[in-house]
Order: sequence, then structure tokens, then C-alpha cells
Amino acid sequence: MDFTLIVVLVIALALVFDFTNGFHDTANAMATPIATGAMRPRVAVGLAAVLNLVGAFLSTEVAKTVSGGIIREGDGGVQITPEIIFAGLIGAIVWNLITWLRGLPSSSSHALFGGLIGAAIIGIGFQSVDYNVVVAKVILPALIAPLTVGVVAFIATRLAYFITRRDSGRADGRGGFRYAQIFSSSLVALSHGTNDAQKTMGVITLTLIAGGVQSVGSGPQLWVIVVCALAIAIGTYTGGWRIIHTMGRGLTDVKPAQGFAAETSTAATILASSHLGFALSTTQVASGSVIGSGLGRRGATVRWGMAGQIALGWVLTLPAAAIMGAFAAGFALLGPVGIVIDLLLGSLVVALLFRRAQRSRISHDNLHDIDDAGRVVKIRKTPRKISRRDRKKVAL
Repeated sequence: MDFTLIVVLVIALALVFDFTNGFHDTANAMATPIATGAMRPRVAVGLAAVLNLVGAFLSTEVAKTVSGGIIREGDGGVQITPEIIFAGLIGAIVWNLITWLRGLPSSSSHALFGGLIGAAIIGIGFQSVDYNVVVAKVILPALIAPLTVGVVAFIATRLAYFITRRDSGRADGRGGFRYAQIFSSSLVALSHGTNDAQKTMGVITLTLIAGGVQSVGSGPQLWVIVVCALAIAIGTYTGGWRIIHTMGRGLTDVKPAQGFAAETSTAATILASSHLGFALSTTQVASGSVIGSGLGRRGATVRWGMAGQIALGWVLTLPAAAIMGAFAAGFALLGPVGIVIDLLLGSLVVALLFRRAQRSRISHDNLHDIDDAGRVVKIRKTPRKISRRDRKKVAL
């Protein structure tokens, strides 16, 4: 296959992944304000799309981690090929769509890293991966960030309720947090753009370096930043309603004060990690903050069964995507025929997943009409006593 053609194919596939990242992770910013009624669903995802677009231009540190850290580039090291990157992207996209179909808020970031690592190991060898970078900038943040942001959200929620506590029967003023959520959720969307859009920038930059088009160690070019920003923004606008349903319907009993505390904690953590070049999972951060805010509000409990299912998805994402990337790499090594096989198989799987999704379609129109099976945070309610007179009426 012509070298230029394979590079173009990889860039196109990277933008497809960026699109899936957008609709997969919309819930991180907008599930809570949609659930509390702070914003209408279409307005929320539209605002998130614009802010994802803007955020993508604010930093490139994470892109450099992907392009020059996890997979060794060359200059005496291992030279990764566009075919291997192509296979890794297929693994990431397929896993993203599987978790989207299941409504699981899994990590698009870890799907990407897993796909690339699995493909690189099969295509080149174990020495192609810089495991120190993987541990320091991927695995450790994945373990530390949800716990840290959970504690911050817990404290922020307690503080919000303490400041607005009822006094002498006067109104507590907590309704104002519904308007504050517009700001806090916007900040999460902006921070998501600064972190997640860069991962695709890093992949495209890595492809250009592997193809000899760009020098080793350089960052993403302007056109790469622009197309990646547009791809994630368009993906965000499509909604990702299944995952919004899982997180949002689980948050229907979360009050605006809780939502504001969770969102500000999420945004602060993601922005700090983007500045440090940590390729953080925004999904894990958002989920950790939701659980922390649930624990921080008196009368609220966390449904650990659902939280456990989400955590299991986090654990499985990296190895599952790696296996799929490795499988695709096995075909890619066959040459042009293998690339065509990968395209056909990948397209078939994607078509089957979308066809399956149509059987239980979720959109902004029926988002709140589906049973509340995905509740993460629920409020413990005291049963209302029924008078003897009311019992007689019911019996009649």
C-alpha cells in the first residue's frame, strides 16, 4: 500500500476516534446539569461542543506525552509504523463503541493507550513501549485522581451546604447553585478539550513522525490542532445520550449544590493534569467527584453496586483495547491485504454495534423517560405515614 495513503488512512481513523471520544465523554460535563434541570439537553451539549473546541487550543502538553512518551519514536530507539498506529486506533474505536452501547462511562483515553500498546507489542515488540511513562503518566494518575477528586468533592459539598445552611426558618438560597452549574459544567467541558482532544493530536503527530514528515520530539502542528478540535466538538454535539443516561439518571436526586461541587472539583483536577502533561481519564475524574459529592451530602448514599460496575469497566478498558489492537496489528503486518481486512472487519463490527443500538435508541427526546436502572447516587427517603382515614380511602 502506498505510504502516503496509509498515513492519510491513519489520520482519518484518528479523527474518527476523536469523534467517538467527544460523544463518549459528553456526560462528564453535562450529565449533572441536565439531571438537575440547569440546562436543557440540546443546549448543554451545544455549549459543551463549543467549549471543547476552545479548550483544544489552550495546551499541547498531553499531546507531547502521547506522541513522544508512551511509544518510543526512533533515533536509535524503536520506529513505530503508521500500520501499527492504524491497528491501535481500530482497537480503541471498537472498545469505545462497545462501552457506549452498554452505557458505561469508561475511559476513552485508556482505550486509546491500550490499543496503541497492544498493537506496538505485537508489531514491534515489548521494547517499543516506554513503561516508565505509562506508569508515571497513565496508571498512577488513574489510581490517584479519582480518589483525590472524590475527597475534594466531598469537602466542597460539605462546605457548600454549611455556607447555605438554613437559619431560623429562612430560605437557604441553594437554588442559586442551579445557575452556578452553568458555569461549573462549562469549565468541565473546557478542561475536557484541553486534555482529551490532545490525545488525538498526539496520535496524528506520532504518525507524522513515524512517516518522516515531522521531526522527532516536535509538538502538533496548527492544522492538526484545528482538525482535532473540530472532530471532538462535532462528536460532543451528537450527545452520547446513552452514557448521559447512565450518569444523569443516576444523578436525578443530586441537588444543584452537589452538582456544582462535583463539577468544580472535576474541572480543577483536569486542568491541573493538563498543565502537567498527565493523560488523565476525564471519565474517572467525573465519576469520582460524583461519588465524593454523594458522600458529602447528608441523607445521600452511594449505590456501590453500580459504582463497582463502572470501576470494573475502568479496569478492563486498557487490557481489552490492547487485545483488540494486538488482533488488528496481526492483520496489519500482512501488508495492504491486512489493512483492507482490518478495515472490513472494523466496519462490520461498528455497523453491528450501531444496528444493535437502534433496538433501544436513546436520544435527548426520551432521555428522562427511561427507567432509572443506572442510579449511582440516591437519596434515602423516610416513608410517609398514612393516616387511618387515608387507609380507608385506599381500601375503598
